[in-house]
Amino acid sequence: MNTLSYKTVSLNKETAEKQWVVVDATDQVVGRLCTKVAKLLRGKYKPGFTPHVDCGDNVIIINAQKAYFTGKKETEKVYTRYTGYPGGQRFDTPEKLRRKTDGADRILRHAVKGMLPKGSLGRQLLKNLYIYEGTEHKHEAQKPKAIDINTLK
Repeated sequence: MNTLSYKTVSLNKETAEKQWVVVDATDQVVGRLCTKVAKLLRGKYKPGFTPHVDCGDNVIIINAQKAYFTGKKETEKVYTRYTGYPGGQRFDTPEKLRRKTDGADRILRHAVKGMLPKGSLGRQLLKNLYIYEGTEHKHEAQKPKAIDINTLK
């Protein structure tokens, strides 16, 4: 047996082949959608996945407003943020957040951020995520490939 042919290939930033992908969030459950998006950002669906390198795709989510929560999460789930001032703790539900201009963006970005690695790699991966509430996006020049998120595991 020739053991020289069994070499592990590690990607680096220059050799990683990043693609642009469009995901439609229409009628998708928020948590299930975000787990698949986090895997796409991470590069886990690629055969040359390297854990410490940004080798994932650039993901564009369209129709973010149409993603939904199951059960009573829309009214009972609470997002906590802190303004930085004494007594500045603020609480929002997804129902309240959706009424704001970038509410759907904040809901999805918060969910994906929690599923990425903590630290500088996770912050860099989150910059590869673009979320739009409607069907229009400004990344047509990159020629993104539309994929069906339901076909991924």
